[in-house]
Amino acid sequence: MKQPTLPFWQVWNVSFGFLGVQLGFALQNANVSRVLSDLGADLHSLSLFWLAAPIMGLLVQPIVGAASDRTWNRFGRRKPFILGGAIAAAIGMFLMPNASIFVAFLAPMLFGGIMLALMDGAFNVTMQPFRALVSDMVPPQQRTLGYSIQALLINIGAVIGSILPFVLTNVIGLDNVAEKGQVAETVTWAFYIGATALLGTVLWTCFRTKEYAPDDYNRYKNIAPKPIVKTSLATRLGNFWQLFIHMPKTMRQLALVQFFSWFSLFIMWVYSTPAITQYIWGIEAKWFDPAYLHTLDSIPAEISAAKGAAGDWVGIIFAAYSLFAALFSIVLTRIANRLGRKLTYSLSLLAGGIGYISFLFFQNAEIVHVNLLVTQVDVPRGALNLLLPMVGIGIAWAAILAMPYAILSSSLPADKTGVYMGIFNFTIAAPQIVSGLVAGQILKYVFDNQAIYIIVLAGVCMILGAMSVYFVQDNSDAEVKA
Repeated sequence: MKQPTLPFWQVWNVSFGFLGVQLGFALQNANVSRVLSDLGADLHSLSLFWLAAPIMGLLVQPIVGAASDRTWNRFGRRKPFILGGAIAAAIGMFLMPNASIFVAFLAPMLFGGIMLALMDGAFNVTMQPFRALVSDMVPPQQRTLGYSIQALLINIGAVIGSILPFVLTNVIGLDNVAEKGQVAETVTWAFYIGATALLGTVLWTCFRTKEYAPDDYNRYKNIAPKPIVKTSLATRLGNFWQLFIHMPKTMRQLALVQFFSWFSLFIMWVYSTPAITQYIWGIEAKWFDPAYLHTLDSIPAEISAAKGAAGDWVGIIFAAYSLFAALFSIVLTRIANRLGRKLTYSLSLLAGGIGYISFLFFQNAEIVHVNLLVTQVDVPRGALNLLLPMVGIGIAWAAILAMPYAILSSSLPADKTGVYMGIFNFTIAAPQIVSGLVAGQILKYVFDNQAIYIIVLAGVCMILGAMSVYFVQDNSDAEVKA
């Protein structure tokens, strides 16, 4: 029995909650390094704190994927996990910027790290079922459309999340300067707003999407019903391992591309703030060194102001690459249909690599007046010019969010989509873990804590990812029968 084609707005509703999830994720990506630095983390250890994110993804997504494959109840198949993850993520977002309040129980920096782990673990609980929900609900002929819409919503959320602290500073008038050991007021309120939006959009998807009943799903996917057999944990782990070592060939090939892509993205999220603060605002690396800061009674006002302004501007350029990614997502399906998914994917990653490397060419401290429609600010010309490489990075980000899943979904058995999507998250988490372990050491011992050069390294890795797409086999819209 052929799976019915969905109206456009139903495809939209299936992924709408991802807008709020990505809004929260963007707030995390743009501000956690800033928060942890304010709470006392040194520059080269930032990547170690960020390890909590991919490790949680590595642990959570395969478990959630397998569990959601087996879940059929009156609330749905994927929706219970989507909603549960959203609630946990919102709790973490409310608590993290208040780390200094809990100093009687834990060091603020440690509490912030724990909240980062909670948030990212919860984001992963929510994200994986969203990926599988598209595969469940959207028929093969609409699959690229489904993931393109998901990428569009992800990037709309990312734009809003990235720009929130800047808007709260320059439009609302909240304070963006962090006192020693504290988190800036703008960041705190941005996290509150993000948590509220996350819950609201996820509830929209949960109420507006009716998942297929088991019998209908099995007919649409040509799956023979199988009796539910209770098995021991050892047996389930053994079955999982068998699925892992026998993963589809396409998944193995995409893993190499994913390694270079996510190695680069992790570097950008961790080190963009110090790179831009040092390279464009001219703040020396010592002002990111807790050992040096502990020798001072207070941080000079001009240093705090520069770090706050640079941190806000990172939100602007992150919003810019997300906006360009959202715009590119609109035409991504047409381009992929004309050029092929592999060539589109490769050229997109190449554009991102060039964007990272071009950071080197925008060191200009001349102050210019910028009208951003909602407000006007004075920033270094080099900071303004960074909007140009964000075009390439945005194109790469849109492709990373959509193309691997569109290619992969055609090679997965329908009754194991959730667990394989969870296993595929290994290709996202593992490169971030490697990056977290080595990037800080490279920054310290190779680049002498000059963070701009670690961004250039990210560009080189992204170009290697573009080259790796050549080795991926794309099965087009062929469906693998279980």
